[in-house]
This record gives sequence, C-alpha cells and structure tokens, in this order.
Amino acid sequence: MENFRLRVFRTVAELLNFTQAAEALHLTQPAVTLQIKSLESSLAARLFDRTGNRVKLTPAGEVLLKHARQIEELTQKAQAEVAAINGEQRGRLALGASTTIAQYILPPLVGKFLAAHPRIELFLYGANTGDVVTAVVDKRVDLAFIEGPPHRADLKIERFLDDEIVVIASPQHEWNALDGLQDMPLIMRERGSGTRTVVEMALKKAGLKVNKLHVAMELDSSEAVKSAVEAGLGIGFVSQWALRKERKLGTLAIVSMPRLRITRHLNFLYAQGPEPAGVTGSFLQFAREYSQTISEPLRAE
Repeated sequence: MENFRLRVFRTVAELLNFTQAAEALHLTQPAVTLQIKSLESSLAARLFDRTGNRVKLTPAGEVLLKHARQIEELTQKAQAEVAAINGEQRGRLALGASTTIAQYILPPLVGKFLAAHPRIELFLYGANTGDVVTAVVDKRVDLAFIEGPPHRADLKIERFLDDEIVVIASPQHEWNALDGLQDMPLIMRERGSGTRTVVEMALKKAGLKVNKLHVAMELDSSEAVKSAVEAGLGIGFVSQWALRKERKLGTLAIVSMPRLRITRHLNFLYAQGPEPAGVTGSFLQFAREYSQTISEPLRAE
C-alpha cells in the first residue's frame, strides 16, 4: 500500500547509504538511484547531498522523511486494523538484533512466528550492540534484541534469555589456567560489540589488566572469531549459542576455567512508554513465550 518511491526514499534516508538501501530493498543500486531522482524531480527539490562517499539529507529531505514515516505508520495501522477484521495479523515488523542473537537465536524464533503469521513483512537490522541501540533511538526499529547494556535511560530493557560466554581454543590446546590468558594471542570481537564489553568486564573482575592483554585480532562476528581459532591463530571468546555445530564436529574445544565464568542476560529493548502494540506487540509476546521453551545449549546437551 505504501508508495514505492517513498519507501525507497525512507530506506535510503534511514541508512544514509545507497548500497545498503539497495540490499535491504532487494534492488540494484542504479534502480534505487533512479527512484530517488524521480522523486526529486516530482518535488522539484534535492533530497540528498552526496559528497564523496557521504550521504546526507537536505532540509527538504528532513521534512519529507518526517512525513514519510507518518505515512508508513498510518499504512501499517490501516493494514493491521483491516486484517484484524479477518482474524489475521498483517503489517511490517522492524526488528534490530546484535550480531550473536541475529545469527544464532533469532532465525528459529522468527521462522515460527512468520509460519503462524505469513502476511507479516519482516525487516531485520543486524549490527553490534551500540549500533542496534542507536537504531532503536532513531526509531528505525521498533523492538531490538541486544547482548550488552544499552546505557540509555530513555529505553526500556527486559530480560530475554541467559547466556554464557566461553573460552574456545583448537582441540590441541594445552592450557587451562586463567593466568595464561595474559600471554596468549587473543581473538576478540570489535569494540562496540556486547560480547567484547562483557568479556573485558569479566577479565577485569578476575584481576587481569585488559590493557596488557595480547589482542592479536579484532573481528566483527562470532563466525570470524571461530574460524580464526580453528586455524590456530589464538584463543577466542564466543557465546555458548554459537557453538552447536563445532561441538558436534569436535573442531573447537571449550577451555574450562573455574575462576572465569562469563554470564550475561540477552535482552529485549524498546522505547520507554506504552508497551509495543500491533504486530510488534504480538511478536514481543510470542518471543517471551518462546524464551520459556528453550534451554541453554551447554546445559541441554
């Protein structure tokens, strides 16, 4: 129902990146550019300033984005209310998820939800925790799942699942002492990730000097960390949820360290105020119920 050119514009305006917008819309970049030029021609106004690799909204673009979001909201409301008459859920579900949750936990949850509500259109923004929090603040997503604390008083946080971050090594590893970590090459997630934040806090609590650690590599996903550890490049830290395949194949070993247990909560995150309603509210309730039916991987196997 939403005007296609407005949808393309809104996606580019929210991501401020034509390539990422094209990927999100399943279009080519030239097709996205053509839609924007057509809209600018219709309005007789430039909507974006493009300087080098940077994309920025013009004052006209800022005004149009405000109204485009209102139109999107009204469209979703109309679809939901009409669908409710027929006893079905319909609309757009905009979710954010930090990397580990997006890769290993959300797929089965989202699959079950969409199987029950096939008329719902899903948009998922996956990034590190800091970027996902920003997406909630900017209202690009209505509900998010994060691994670390948001450090925001204007956002509501609610427990989703428990998690444990474990130390992993190649199966040939020959140490299991906490003190040895100080000299081992470490494969760490990038700064800004929830995993990195929690790991550093736990290491400090255990008495290690984080700034003295030998961080050999910083990588932007658990898959990259696992691959580097499998290749013998160092010791890594990943969520227990990320290890199901490797545990079955025996390609990674979990290093037991009684003095270092890194636990955390995975959380829902949404704006302060009334609880999400409509499609987002339905998914939130579905996720709450789902969280009660699954066990932590290391304890279940």
